[in-house]
Amino acid sequence: MFARILRRRATALSWKPTAVRYSSTAADADSLRARIMGEIKTAMKNKDSFTSITLRSVLSEVYNADKAAPEGRVNSEKIATILRKAFDRRAASREDLAEKEQKEMDIIAKFLPTLLSESDIDAILSPIVNDMPPTNPPQKALGTVFKQFYAQVDRSRVDAELLKKRAQALLASNS
Repeated sequence: MFARILRRRATALSWKPTAVRYSSTAADADSLRARIMGEIKTAMKNKDSFTSITLRSVLSEVYNADKAAPEGRVNSEKIATILRKAFDRRAASREDLAEKEQKEMDIIAKFLPTLLSESDIDAILSPIVNDMPPTNPPQKALGTVFKQFYAQVDRSRVDAELLKKRAQALLASNS
């Protein structure tokens, strides 16, 4: 009987978990994912459940994008896009949830990259529009302009409405 107890203890002590947990490495230290995970840990240590829940919901969206990505993990640019969409969803102005959603937007805004200013957008758009032949109507050229613009700039750093407005104005002046 004593031998059986010793075998059980030896088996229990030699047990090792088979699942591997994600741990951040020095290579990810500057990534957006690591920053979000670090902030979640800090919020949990400080017992700030609101921040923890908000960032966990965003991290859940990142994990879903990871599953859908062909390479298995999305990069920081895609994570920034996910953050921007989460921010915009909360800016939908529901009166009954205005205060709660404003707090969530403030939390998410800490992780968002800064948007390009109108002058920065114009500086990138001007050469693209000037190289294009004039077309009637100018709306037909918008797709090509956007394609060339986004080849140079990350989508998460641009306000799409401002880009569209500036592109239309430059195309109208070019034709």
